[in-house]
Amino acid sequence: MPQWIAQWQIDHPWLAWAIALAVAAVVYGAATLLLRGAERRLRRAPARASSWPQALADVLARTSRPLLALAALLVGLDAAGVQMPWSGAAARLWFVVIALQVALWLDRLVAVLLGNIALRTRASAVTATLLGFLLRLAVWTLAILAMLDNLGVNVTALVASLGIGGVAVALAVQAILGDLFASISIGLDKPFEVGDFVVFGSVAGSIEHIGLKTTRIRSLGGEQIVCGNAELLKQTIQNYKRMQQRRIVFGLRLAYATSAEQAGEVPVLVRAEIERQPGVRVDRVHLARFGDNGLEYEAVYYVDSADYNRYMDIQQDINLGIMRALAARGLRFAVPERRLGGTVSWTDTAGEQSGHGAC
Repeated sequence: MPQWIAQWQIDHPWLAWAIALAVAAVVYGAATLLLRGAERRLRRAPARASSWPQALADVLARTSRPLLALAALLVGLDAAGVQMPWSGAAARLWFVVIALQVALWLDRLVAVLLGNIALRTRASAVTATLLGFLLRLAVWTLAILAMLDNLGVNVTALVASLGIGGVAVALAVQAILGDLFASISIGLDKPFEVGDFVVFGSVAGSIEHIGLKTTRIRSLGGEQIVCGNAELLKQTIQNYKRMQQRRIVFGLRLAYATSAEQAGEVPVLVRAEIERQPGVRVDRVHLARFGDNGLEYEAVYYVDSADYNRYMDIQQDINLGIMRALAARGLRFAVPERRLGGTVSWTDTAGEQSGHGAC
């Protein structure tokens, strides 16, 4: 700095501070106008929940006015050549201002991104809150450590202590942490939601509540089953609520007294009975095998609904229709063999003995 400027500052300290404040006011006003203009321009973009212009506008809105005023003052002091009373104060203040403002922007960015993800994936509010807390904690921890290091504090020992303490705490509560992170996984990946009917292991029931640590299921018997989230995700879960269609396989067995011509008519009449049902698509009907007790037929069809009661109504109508069609043609169902004393016998559905032999 030229000698005459330094001497002028010594002779007129209040005038130098006045110039610094004037420059700071101009810089603050210009920066505020620029930020407001950029925010308005971004908000004029097409409004979409996941649009980046809207997200950037929300981030810019988190600009701290006190920090902006402090930054403008530092610019004014530097322009007027005012010396700070302690060595290196300006550089350290610049770092603190920048670190705090970046942390504020990242804090708002985390909230905006999690809000957009929650809208797209329909994640629960509990999951979004927990994940947001963890990310914000990481942002502010890094910002505070960086500021302390810039101010001359030895953070190496502090970081080491925090690391050791964190490991000890994690080992002590690893089961709880496992359930917490599992709840985040359930909230984001959404393998099931409240109201879904699920089956895993020996448990079958409807999801009633998904919490931070446990998931509660109302079983078919009426009791409530409480399962840890981490343990639940280890299971192979069948989610019947998301079933788009139901594949049905059923069979019937006719007595060997059925002739070849009659046996060939059975797939046709079974197919006709299935096709009579609305919302049903037939896959196949065949004479599948010669069983130990009779001719075994196998039929496969699809119901365009996941409703179990609807499926049972359809299957009942099909069964009754097949019974009527077989009775009209004089065909009888076969039943398994039964041992009666020293003979082996088999009967048809009318209860008449159709044959016997020595055991």
